[in-house]
Amino acid sequence: MHTSDPPPPDTLPLPTLDEVAATARIVSVPMRVKFRGVLVREALLVRGPAGWGEFCPFLEYDDAESAPWLAGALEAAWHGFPEPVRSAVPVNATVPAVGAAHVEGVLARFGTVSAVKVKVAERGQSLADDVARVTEVRRLLPDAGIKIDANGGWTVDEALDALDALGRFGLQYVEQPVADIPGLRAVRLELRRRGEGVLVAADESVRRQEDPLRVAREDAADVLVIKAPPLGGVRRALDIIGRAGLPAVVSSALDTSVGIRAGVALAAALPALPYACGLATVSLMGGDVVEDSLVPEHGYLPVRDVEVSQERLERYAAGEERRSWWLDRLARCYGVLAAAEPR
Repeated sequence: MHTSDPPPPDTLPLPTLDEVAATARIVSVPMRVKFRGVLVREALLVRGPAGWGEFCPFLEYDDAESAPWLAGALEAAWHGFPEPVRSAVPVNATVPAVGAAHVEGVLARFGTVSAVKVKVAERGQSLADDVARVTEVRRLLPDAGIKIDANGGWTVDEALDALDALGRFGLQYVEQPVADIPGLRAVRLELRRRGEGVLVAADESVRRQEDPLRVAREDAADVLVIKAPPLGGVRRALDIIGRAGLPAVVSSALDTSVGIRAGVALAAALPALPYACGLATVSLMGGDVVEDSLVPEHGYLPVRDVEVSQERLERYAAGEERRSWWLDRLARCYGVLAAAEPR
């Protein structure tokens, strides 16, 4: 699925809607644990001349926000990926907002890893729950790098209080501690004023194509956490990272192995990769659409293509009502992309 001389990211031609819809398969895959409030992950898969692509914006996203996800799926299936500069990508384990007693079981699914991302600031939980969860991760993996991800769940004051309590674990960075860019900047500058070494990473604030540049321009983050689908695919994400000029970590959007393959392609094409990536999330799913899932091997994901299993497509096929819903969404989002094409 590689191309030797990739075209500019905004000039990839669209296949026709009929071509795309003819190959569309909709799946509903159960999760092992609730993640981002999701217990079942739905996705639309398409097959093109370069392989498979995955279109899986979360259900609450509108068409304008979802259209770049479709662009990424079409890039993967019809155009393939840029050439990699590495053959494997380091990945972290991801611990959802589970009780401390369940942390060991979650980590066991990832095998050997050198870094862990821990979800914090879960609605309905307390800072004491977060401290207990991170304490257990540190107990089990005393030498691992630990990152925490608040998904924008704190206010600036709450974030600073939480980092006072959690900073003793030697955090690599805190991901999206607050919801907006001014808040990220306020947290980052106050941490620097206090002489604390915790870096601030932006995730939700870099979902639209101009946002990464604003984060960099306003000194609101030290690190970008990048998901290829919301930015329109691997080439567009590479272009944005290059213009932003900040270190990048590649993360997943809770994908099957088809979507993870695109994340691996992005991470493998980056000139530098200073942190382990959040691409091991297939381990959190109760199924997959391929027989040979993209899961870590000694803390790394190999750079390789995946082949969807027809048996798995049938096993996890969504019902007719959900299939119709996704095909309607596909057509609407394709219309958004087609309207934006250069004439």
